[in-house]
Amino acid sequence: MSHPRFFCALPLADGIAIDLPDSVARHAAQVLRMPQGSEMILFDGEGGEYPARLDIVGKAKARAQLGHRRDIERESPLSITLAQAMQTADKMDFTLQKAVELGVAAFQPLASRRSVTRLTGERLQKRESHWQGVAVAACEQCGRNRLPTLLPYANLADWLAGQEGSAGLKLMLAPEGATTFAALAAAGKPGCEKKITLLIGAEGGLDATEIAAATRAGFISLRLGARILRTETAGVAALAVIQNLWGDF
Repeated sequence: MSHPRFFCALPLADGIAIDLPDSVARHAAQVLRMPQGSEMILFDGEGGEYPARLDIVGKAKARAQLGHRRDIERESPLSITLAQAMQTADKMDFTLQKAVELGVAAFQPLASRRSVTRLTGERLQKRESHWQGVAVAACEQCGRNRLPTLLPYANLADWLAGQEGSAGLKLMLAPEGATTFAALAAAGKPGCEKKITLLIGAEGGLDATEIAAATRAGFISLRLGARILRTETAGVAALAVIQNLWGDF
């Protein structure tokens, strides 16, 4: 973990030499100022990683020689989807970054009634591309060799309708939640399937209509103690509790 790690969306194989993607080459040469012969780790997001050595470093190009693939996995035993109602830009980036570090398998951005930010058209495309970059950078930093799935931006009501009858443990945070994580753990949740969907509201939380719809879709309403957490705190705190109770913490 001491060498810089880079996501490389190219076919990787033992012993080959590759021209690094432009963004990776710029980061290695211009930001980190890595000299020729520097060691790094490359991964393609599908699992495993390759030790590599910089053979050529220039302003616009870098070439790396790959070593033997290492079958290293740092994924959580849980398959967690974080369904996050849209927050303002910085908060959404923070939540996604920390969710990736905390091992989520998928991230679902949602437009809720209380979401201040609304995305359509070109603005949505740019934001989704930006989110992909945030997820990649988080994987590079935390050691994950698999990229989480970034699900398409969706309307919360439509998304909840599609959740009815779906498998796994479905949780939502609400200040007036009917139960707690401690109670769920005492009851033996989540069971053997290890599939969890966590729904978090926007800055104003989920409204009564959304909570009712989520309940019909099988979501359990949870509270996190006596204090009301901000939207960017709530998901991170809940993910940490989930990993502690049933995951790899």
